[in-house]
Amino acid sequence: MSHIFDFLFGQYFEYETTDVVLEIIAVIFGFLSVLFSKQNKIWVFPTGMISTLIFVYLLLKWGLLGDMMINAYYFVMSVYGWYIWTRKVDDQHVTPISVTTKKEKKLSVIIFLATMLFVFVVYKTFDKWTSWVAYVDTITTAIFFVGMWLMAKRKIENWIYWIIGDIISVPLYFYKGFTFTSFQYLGFTVIAIFGYLQWKKHLNSNLQTV
Repeated sequence: MSHIFDFLFGQYFEYETTDVVLEIIAVIFGFLSVLFSKQNKIWVFPTGMISTLIFVYLLLKWGLLGDMMINAYYFVMSVYGWYIWTRKVDDQHVTPISVTTKKEKKLSVIIFLATMLFVFVVYKTFDKWTSWVAYVDTITTAIFFVGMWLMAKRKIENWIYWIIGDIISVPLYFYKGFTFTSFQYLGFTVIAIFGYLQWKKHLNSNLQTV
């Protein structure tokens, strides 16, 4: 039993207690944020902002620049998403769940490619392009950038990007030595699948009443 514990959490023996506690708090608020997103509730943003702020601090301290940039971007997009979700399209209704337009699909591709290029330049500049992890980190960063942008705009396709990115992140964070965060992404994957199904049901019911 101790071997399993050491395998999963042994790396934490080298961390400061404060950092471990902060990671756990960030994971908890991250779970709350995704759950609120699944339920289509505005609390997705304040809880997510707490989680991302903590992760920005931790990831910068640990030298994981790509991951740090993802969370910094999440924070900014949370502010934007908070505004979009509460913006009224008329006197009675706020921005509804919808599907992406052709223009938004093209913008998604542009955001994806621009993010990959940006992360590549950052890794090269800070001499962090040292292993295969950097390649995967670049891809997941681009995936999550698009996913967060689509979620902020309340587009149902955001869940597809989250599912793909979360699945990749589970083994990636475990390899990096962040077991709690790896478990977080495993939970995110399950929630994202149900989130997509719930949003799709909500979208279909709204289309039927139009």
